[in-house]
Amino acid sequence: MPTLLITGANRGLGLEFVKQYGQEGWRILACCRQPEKADALRGVADLHKNITLHALDVGDFEAIAALAAKLSNESLDLLICNAGIFPDRSLGLGSIDYDGMARAFRINSLAPLRIAEAFVGHLERGNKPVFCVITSKMGSIDDNTSGGCYAYRTSKAAVNMIAKNLSHDLAQRGISALVLHPGWVKTDMGGEHAPLGKEASIAGMRQVIADMEPARSGKFFAYDGAEVSW
Repeated sequence: MPTLLITGANRGLGLEFVKQYGQEGWRILACCRQPEKADALRGVADLHKNITLHALDVGDFEAIAALAAKLSNESLDLLICNAGIFPDRSLGLGSIDYDGMARAFRINSLAPLRIAEAFVGHLERGNKPVFCVITSKMGSIDDNTSGGCYAYRTSKAAVNMIAKNLSHDLAQRGISALVLHPGWVKTDMGGEHAPLGKEASIAGMRQVIADMEPARSGKFFAYDGAEVSW
């Protein structure tokens, strides 16, 4: 039975990942800040006894290390860094919240790197292990045609580079790395006007992950399998 660890599992894309992988019979280590308050996630876990909940604030790097130590005997086949934030999108040039921008970098960029360091041994023991970061086309320099959203865009561009770096550094350990753009999805973050449902987005990303092989490591894919320009 393959094992997945996922962050930000309590709502949106993370919760849908848990639902779909749970239905496929995966063992899932579902992480979020306050599992005791994550009613929807707890409901899914009640339906699938192979799902365990773990408290994790990805902005707390000591907590990441502590969780890795707690799960030291686990082997991971897939690790999805899904937790992320979108700072107030109204803040553009001339009204940048630099403290908010620093927090975006800590959560969106640095936390996945810290998680990779903490759980590399767990992944090494997995079967064709994959380290995956949920990113956005808004982190693509080539795709930026409108400007704005400095904190989100730059934090996602940074994590894209981190994942590209990891694809090289983890290759010798037999671990693949990739970044995935989920599309514009109807979630709390994406908003009600987004054209894509969670179910279709997650099903598409799961297929990209399933098709993963070393030659595809370090690439940037959309949920529909199309490669995205950096």
